[in-house]
Amino acid sequence: MIDLYYWTTPNGHKITLFLEEAGLDYKLIPINIGKGDQFKPEFLNIAPNNRIPAIVDQAPADGGSPISIFESGAILQYLAEKTGRFLPADLRGRTETVQWLHWQMGGLGPMAGQNHHFNQYAPEKIEYAIDRYVRETARLYGVLNKRLADREFVAGNEYTIADMASYPWIVSHPKQQQNLDDFPNLKRWFNTIAERPATKRAYARAAEVNSQPTVHDEEARKLLFGQGAHTVK
Repeated sequence: MIDLYYWTTPNGHKITLFLEEAGLDYKLIPINIGKGDQFKPEFLNIAPNNRIPAIVDQAPADGGSPISIFESGAILQYLAEKTGRFLPADLRGRTETVQWLHWQMGGLGPMAGQNHHFNQYAPEKIEYAIDRYVRETARLYGVLNKRLADREFVAGNEYTIADMASYPWIVSHPKQQQNLDDFPNLKRWFNTIAERPATKRAYARAAEVNSQPTVHDEEARKLLFGQGAHTVK
C-alpha cells in the first residue's frame, strides 16, 4: 500500500518507526544518497527537494489516484491522519503533538544535523562551529528533558508522531557529544522507545538496507555537501 523511498538516516527512520508501529503494508525502496540516487529524475518527481524520505500512498483515503508526500514531518502527519493513530483526535492533544513535531523539524533535527556535519564530516575542524552546535544540541536536549519531567511521552502519556520524530535524532547522541546521564528524563524516554518491538523492527530493516557510513569517500562527500542552485537547474 505504501511505497517508502528511504535511506538509513534519522529522517528515514521516522517513517519506518510509524509503519512498523501501525502495521501498514509497505515496500521499502532504498535511495542511496551517498551514490546520488536522490538526484534521479524518477525520485525528483516524488521529492522535489531531492531529499529522503518520501512516500507514495497507492490507496489514499479519498479513493483517488496514488498520492506522493515528501518531508518527514508531513509524512508522519499524513500517515497519522490516514490511520487515525499516533495523533490525538481532540483539539488540545492534537495541538500538543503537532507543535512538538514542528519543534523537532525546526530545531532538534537541523541543529543536531549541523552538529554531525561539523563534528564528523567537515574537512576542517572549526572550533566555533563545533562549539556552537554542540551547545545548541545540549540546549535542545535540555528542553526535551524538562518536557519529559512530568509525562511519559513528548505530547503526554501516549506515544505519538512527536516521539517518532525526535527519537531517531537522539540515537546518535555520542556523535553529538551528548551524555544521556545528564538528561535523566530524556534517558528514561529514550530507553522506553528503544525497547518497543516496532522500534527494533524498524532498525532491523535499516541494517538490512545499509550497514556502512553514508559518507565513506570523497565522491559521497561531494554529492551530499557540494550541491547548490546549479543542482536544481
